[in-house]
Amino acid sequence: MGNWLASHWLSVLFLVSWLGLNMFLFVYAFLNYEQSDKYYYTRQILGTALAFARASAFCLNFNSMMILIPVCRNLLSFLRGTCSFCNRSLRKPLDHNLLFHKLVAYMICIFTAIHVIAHLFNFERYSRSQQAMDGSLAFVLSNLSRHEKEKDSWLNPIHSPNTTVMHATFTSVAGLTGVIATTALVLMVTSAMEFIRRNYFELFWYTHHLFIVYIICLGIHGLGGIVRRQTEESMDESHPHNCSKSFLEWDKYEWSCRRPHFVGHPPESWKWILAPIAVYIFERTLRFYRSRQKVVITKAVMHPSKVLELQMCKRGFSMEVGQYIFVNCPSISFLEWHPFTLTSAPEEEFFSIHIRAAGDWTENLIRTFEQRPSPMPRIAVDGPFGTVSEDVFQYEVAVLIGAGIGVTPFASILKSIWYKFQRADHKLKTQKAGHAALNFDKATDVLTGLKQKTSFGRPMWDNEFSRIAAAHPKSVVGVFLCGPRTLAKSLRKCCQRYSSLDPRKVQFYFNKETF
Repeated sequence: MGNWLASHWLSVLFLVSWLGLNMFLFVYAFLNYEQSDKYYYTRQILGTALAFARASAFCLNFNSMMILIPVCRNLLSFLRGTCSFCNRSLRKPLDHNLLFHKLVAYMICIFTAIHVIAHLFNFERYSRSQQAMDGSLAFVLSNLSRHEKEKDSWLNPIHSPNTTVMHATFTSVAGLTGVIATTALVLMVTSAMEFIRRNYFELFWYTHHLFIVYIICLGIHGLGGIVRRQTEESMDESHPHNCSKSFLEWDKYEWSCRRPHFVGHPPESWKWILAPIAVYIFERTLRFYRSRQKVVITKAVMHPSKVLELQMCKRGFSMEVGQYIFVNCPSISFLEWHPFTLTSAPEEEFFSIHIRAAGDWTENLIRTFEQRPSPMPRIAVDGPFGTVSEDVFQYEVAVLIGAGIGVTPFASILKSIWYKFQRADHKLKTQKAGHAALNFDKATDVLTGLKQKTSFGRPMWDNEFSRIAAAHPKSVVGVFLCGPRTLAKSLRKCCQRYSSLDPRKVQFYFNKETF
């Protein structure tokens, strides 16, 4: 546990700060709308549901501001490069960008549910107070719009007892944009479930771009000004503490309190999301520019098990080990971009990827190259982008573990190590590298091209970690995995179990690839 906290303390601090900010914003907004005199009359109609709706709206704005930042891959790569000389714990939060993206999405779902439920109560209470006909304060406030001279100072958005809640919802800016944004959110979240994402990636890819609809609706959601407050001038003239009990005598006599005047709450969502949208637009513009640069396919090789290797060249392309790129083939789909780990080494004159058939897009791409077309189909490339594997050379001992196609991130690393040894690179810290290859029927490894081969099959992890700990009693060991969650869970426990309590002795640091 101590080892885990030592390497993840900044990630934990960031997560706790984010949760704390959500709690603070919710409580702050809730108390403001529950206690502020400006909303006294609004609360007479809506009750506590007003505070729940507005507090959840504050948190929705905050998390909608945060949701795009973890997927700005160029920004993250820049930060990773900036922190390349920092302590490894300072770079850890960057490795969990997609996890944080998911957590923010879950938080948005929670506060959306609170916001929608609260406003369902609000609209129902608006409707009831309009139909009350009982002379209550809520009824009087709901009928302020019927006074012609005060038609711009209404409090209840339902202006007629004959107007249904459904009609008010779909004919108001706030109601209609709320319905559309919620529908888009539900579609995005459900299509992002792991089963759909793994087996129907195209569905996930297209549906996830509904975030554009969500952001637009969020930005204009508050234009209707449904949530209203008493104006400052009206507060000075007729404070609710002095006038709320004499509401039947408003404007009746010269000495009576004046009717309160109300104004819509100004839209605020755009203020929260403007900066991250600007960053994201710059991100997408940069990615679009790079995707338009010419890519030359120098070699296409079909390996066993329907694995396609593409070797390519691109002007100005520069990579590091463990990085990945996004690939698009316009002849298959103009809009779809898929991530692939680079399997070449930085020392090579080309960059390469290995593609396994795992869906309609990859199957179509492999089928296209199997036909050996001339000329070859155009390929667009965006990237490269950084991953946790870039830190592999920061460790004296590295253990690389890949399952299935998960061995591809380490092909680049193993090749680069071989080149560095050949060139006697004295800056290389790594002295030991362990890797498992699933192909042992050829003279060289199918991915790395190296002659060195290791054992086939699933290792006994306790034996492996015990052996490494005994062989390197005072080393910092980096364990890198690209594989399933169940394996990650086992390896993380082994790293904790075999790390010494003494920080001067062997320490295992677990790192998992995520895309």
